[in-house]
Amino acid sequence: MKKKVIIVNSSLRNNSNSEILAKEFKRGAEANNDVELINLKDMNFSFCKGCLACQKTGKCVIEDDMKSIEKKVEEADILVIASPIYYLTLSGQTKVFLDRMNPMFINNFNLKDVYLITSSAENGHEMYDNAINDMEGWISCFNGITLRKHIHVSGVTYPKEVEKMQDKL
Repeated sequence: MKKKVIIVNSSLRNNSNSEILAKEFKRGAEANNDVELINLKDMNFSFCKGCLACQKTGKCVIEDDMKSIEKKVEEADILVIASPIYYLTLSGQTKVFLDRMNPMFINNFNLKDVYLITSSAENGHEMYDNAINDMEGWISCFNGITLRKHIHVSGVTYPKEVEKMQDKL
């Protein structure tokens, strides 16, 4: 049975390592699933205002590109987050995206599985431990969602460096 997969790439660089990894995940997942890749750099969206109106209505009061993304994530079976590691955790864009998914608290959603793809210049598990903790923290707010796998590529500083690492792709 085909699953609906939404991949969200939060890197703001063109041809970033995170974007390349997200595209490779998409290529692999397309064989048996309906897959869409969303690049946050192409979207216009704002910070969560913390007004909690979405907790009453199931909809965010902010009129921006997140409206279309919210619905896609709620309808997806699988969410893939691709994020560069900035200062030992997820990028700010990723955090804003997760914050804006607040309407999911009262809406029905299909989402069951989350995959996390991260990339960093430095090596070592401490580069991504906080990112995993942040992702697990977000997931723990919802019943029935599981972090299935974390994929991390280190030693990539400049755009396209991951292309030289065929074993990682």
